[in-house]
Amino acid sequence: MEERVVVVDDDAIILKNANTVLSEAGFKVTCLKSGRLLLEYVVRNKIDMLLLDIKMPDLDGFETMKLLRKWEKENGMKEIPVIFFTANDDCESEMSGLSLGAMDFIRKPFVAEVLILRVRHLLDLIRLQRDLHAEVERKTKEIEGLSLHVVHTLADAIDAKDAYTKGHSGRVAEYAREIAKRAGYSIEKQEEIYMMGLLHDVGKIGVPDAVINKPGRLTDEEFEKIKAHPGRGAKILQNIEEMPQLAIGARWHHERFDGRGYPDGLSGEDIPEEARIIAVADAYDAMTSNRSYRDIIPQEVVKGELEKGSGTQFDPQFASIMLEIIKEDVEYKLVGHK
Repeated sequence: MEERVVVVDDDAIILKNANTVLSEAGFKVTCLKSGRLLLEYVVRNKIDMLLLDIKMPDLDGFETMKLLRKWEKENGMKEIPVIFFTANDDCESEMSGLSLGAMDFIRKPFVAEVLILRVRHLLDLIRLQRDLHAEVERKTKEIEGLSLHVVHTLADAIDAKDAYTKGHSGRVAEYAREIAKRAGYSIEKQEEIYMMGLLHDVGKIGVPDAVINKPGRLTDEEFEKIKAHPGRGAKILQNIEEMPQLAIGARWHHERFDGRGYPDGLSGEDIPEEARIIAVADAYDAMTSNRSYRDIIPQEVVKGELEKGSGTQFDPQFASIMLEIIKEDVEYKLVGHK
């Protein structure tokens, strides 16, 4: 079945180019010249993905999206996924769009290959999320209701946004499960924490690729985009009503034991244990993976950072367990993507 993509832009050239590119890629494309035409169109037509220009006369993209969301809510409709078209490199606009629920931004004039990949990638993620929800509803037991295959696929799709950390979510999940095992958690709880680890970075779907893959230090505005991903990830996972605990790892894995983390500034035992475990696992994998701005950190340095962070950045109990794991890894095999 063809996936239905609607493009809304007041620029006839953009509409023509988008129609050509997306149609040739196999999508069923409808082009509209204004937000008002879109609001009329959705009443009688289904849309799988909406590409919406920000700057338009009469109703701009933000106003159009607000009215669209209001209509969806009043009529009990599922929210249509939205990608904003923008001609400006404007952090404020991106933050505004993301706060309204946009999934991504694409710069104009767009590159055909990028447009196709972004649309296809997001449609795949949406399908996976819906499959995940449907799978959970089909089961009576929480863990039985979650398809590991679907979760792994979703985690791989998230990791694909970062060219330097392939397999990050899987490794974090493995480290977190091992920490939980050594901390005395039940097998069922270990598997739950493993799931949380796989999905801890799901909120990065809304972070621009250029920010994630930027070599060097981020600006304050770019770091604010990064800091938004825990809240966005929790919102995505809370949609899985049968397993709301999945959102724990996503929301709080960047909290610090001393209270100086984000997004909520929780400290000590106010941070859920699962998130404290994932925080240690996440930090370990970050240090032992190649990044856009550095190579893998030597094992002794990693060990020193965990020791230094124990009681400040990390829960001392779980940092100590990770240090035990490092001590056993005499050949330094527990490293990420080289």
